[in-house]
Amino acid sequence: MMAFSMELYFLATGLIFVVSILFSMLGLGGGMLYVPIFKWLGMPLKTTAIPLGLLLNGITTLSAFIRYAREGLVDFRGGLPAAGAGLVLAPVGAHLVRYVPRETLILLFAAAVVIAGVRSLMQSGKPEPKEQMSTAKRSLIGGVVGGFAGFIAGLLGVGGGFIVAPMLMELGYPTKRAAGTTAFIVTFSSFSGFLGHVAEGRIDVTLAVLAVVAVLLGSQLGAWFMANKARPGWVRKLYGIVLLGVAAKLLHGVCSD
Repeated sequence: MMAFSMELYFLATGLIFVVSILFSMLGLGGGMLYVPIFKWLGMPLKTTAIPLGLLLNGITTLSAFIRYAREGLVDFRGGLPAAGAGLVLAPVGAHLVRYVPRETLILLFAAAVVIAGVRSLMQSGKPEPKEQMSTAKRSLIGGVVGGFAGFIAGLLGVGGGFIVAPMLMELGYPTKRAAGTTAFIVTFSSFSGFLGHVAEGRIDVTLAVLAVVAVLLGSQLGAWFMANKARPGWVRKLYGIVLLGVAAKLLHGVCSD
């Protein structure tokens, strides 16, 4: 296991705190920034960045989910099929990481970030939905999409929220309820994918403990702000801009290698 300096640990922890505030506002785990942060700080992609990205995804979304549930913003019945499918398929993606070349993983990650960023910007100016699809349709579509999101979560360390959140809004969920239900669903796939990586010996305990503390504090602050103060439109716009910037940086890194 590679050893890191305390300065690097604390730098990573501070950045994780800031990121968890933004991502918890949308019910997302933050893996789309956690993983690049660890990578840019010189930590191994497969053995440190991706596993810790999933762990922090799970902590962020669990913490945010608890607060959203208190506010009555979680659709447990509609979200359960997606959560169950993600729980099953996330370890499959985690197992396959070893067979995918590093450059391919980065390109896939960048593509996922671009899709999420563009989607968020497109949604930022739309009015809130007025009507949801039936529970049966939400469950069926959610199960299929949630399973795919879980697989991607385990493979790339992103949690799958960038797939789940837009799906829920297409199904008629208002932004805040979509954020709360996304947090519920992604919590399962994140922890399941993380455990798949841990089973193969990929974890830095010191960094994990420090980052978890930062995420617990940041996600509670972000979820509170979203539930009580934030305007959904500008949150989605900021999220989209940040993601496109991250994607550009990742692609530039691959082309420069």
